[in-house]
Amino acid sequence: MEIKKQKKLRGRLTVPGDKSISHRAVMFGSLAKGTTRISHFLTGADCLSTISCFRKMGIAIEQNGSEILVHGRGLHGLSAPDEMLDVGNSGTTTRLISGILAGQSFTTELNGDASIQTRPMKRIITPLETMGADIVSLRGNGCAPLRICGKPLHAVHYNSPVASAQVKSCVLLAGMYADGITSVTEPVLSRNHTEIMLNYFGAKVDSKGTTASICPNPVLEAREVNVPGDISSAAYFIAAGLLTPDSEILLENVGVNPTRDGFLRVLKDMGADITLLNYKDDGEPTADLLVRTSSLHGVSVGGEIIPALIDEIPMIAVLAAFAEGTTVIRDAQELKVKESDRISVMVENLQRMGADIEGTDDGMVIHGGVPLHGAVIDSHLDHRVAMSFAIAGTVCPGTLDIIGAECVNISYPEFYRDLYSLSAK
Repeated sequence: MEIKKQKKLRGRLTVPGDKSISHRAVMFGSLAKGTTRISHFLTGADCLSTISCFRKMGIAIEQNGSEILVHGRGLHGLSAPDEMLDVGNSGTTTRLISGILAGQSFTTELNGDASIQTRPMKRIITPLETMGADIVSLRGNGCAPLRICGKPLHAVHYNSPVASAQVKSCVLLAGMYADGITSVTEPVLSRNHTEIMLNYFGAKVDSKGTTASICPNPVLEAREVNVPGDISSAAYFIAAGLLTPDSEILLENVGVNPTRDGFLRVLKDMGADITLLNYKDDGEPTADLLVRTSSLHGVSVGGEIIPALIDEIPMIAVLAAFAEGTTVIRDAQELKVKESDRISVMVENLQRMGADIEGTDDGMVIHGGVPLHGAVIDSHLDHRVAMSFAIAGTVCPGTLDIIGAECVNISYPEFYRDLYSLSAK
C-alpha cells in the first residue's frame, strides 16, 4: 500500500464496531438461552474467528453484514467440535474461549496462525490449572496449540501479575463453571467489557477496585447488543485530524468506556482539540468525537493509564514524533507480546522515516519535531502498526510504502477506503 501526503481531511465517519465487545457478544450469546441480536458487529478477521469456533461447537449463528443472530443453547449447551478450533490471529478468542472450554464435558484442541503460536498463554494456563483445569500447551512452550480437557472446576481468588482483560475474562468465564465464587484481582484495572456485558446477560459479577468476582452457574438470557464504535479504530482518524493541516473530522458513536479512554486523556495532555458530543451511557458509554487540527507537545505516558491505551501506543508514538518536545512511554512491557514486538517494530520503522526515537525495556523515548519523510515500512503483519504508519504517511512528504498492508483486515477491513474518503471531501 502506498500512502501519500494529504492537504486536509474533512468529513464524518462511523468506525467499525468495538472488537472486544463484538467478541464477547458472540461468546455470551452462545451461552445464553434464546436468540441474541448483535448490531454494528465488527466483521474483521479476529471476530469472525470467534464465530467460526462457536459454530463448530454447535451454535447456529446467522450473519447479515454487521448484524449477527446468535441462537444460544445455554451455559451447558456447547457440543464437542469435530475438528481443532482455529482462532486465527485472535488473542482474545484464544484466551477467553479457553476459560469457557475448561469447564465443558469434552476435550478441545485450538490453534491459530504463526503469531498466535508465539503469544504467551501461560498467563491463562496458570490460573486455570489452579482451578483444577486440564490444559496443556502441546509444544510445551506455554503457547498455542492448546489441548483443553473439560472437567469440574474449583472456585479461586486469583491475583493476576498483569493487568490484562483477557486473563481476567478467562478466569471469570471459567468461574461460571466452578463450585463457588471466583474472583480476580489485578495490579491495575484493565478494560471491563466482560463484567459489564456478563451482568447485562444475567450473570452476577461484582466489581470493587481492581477485583472482580462472579457467582457460579448463572442463567444467561439472550439480549440485544448494539456494539459502539471501536475507540482503537477511531484513534487513527483522531490522529489524522490532529496532524493534517486545516482538518476537521466527526467520528460518530465511539465507545468512551473509562477503562479504554486513556488515548483521549493523553491527547488532551498533548494539547489536542477534541470535543465530546452526544454523550450517552447505556452501560457502555459512547460519544461523538469532533477532532480539529492541533499543535501537540510531548508528554510522559506511564503508570495506571497504560492498560487503558495499550493498543493505541503505536499511534501515540507516531503522534509524538510530530509533536514538539520529548515524549516518554514507560510501563508498557505488554507491547512486546502483542501481534508483534511493538516496541522494536515502532522504533525500527520510525527511524526509517527519520524520527529521533529509542526503545527501552518497557517503552520508548521520542524526541519530536524532527522532519519525517516517506520510507518503506514493514508492518510485521501487525494491524495496529500498519494503520499507525498509514496516518504518518498522510502528513509527511514523499511516499510511504507499507509491506503487509492487508493485515488491517484483522480489525478494520475498510480502513484505507475510509481514510481516503476523508481526503476526497
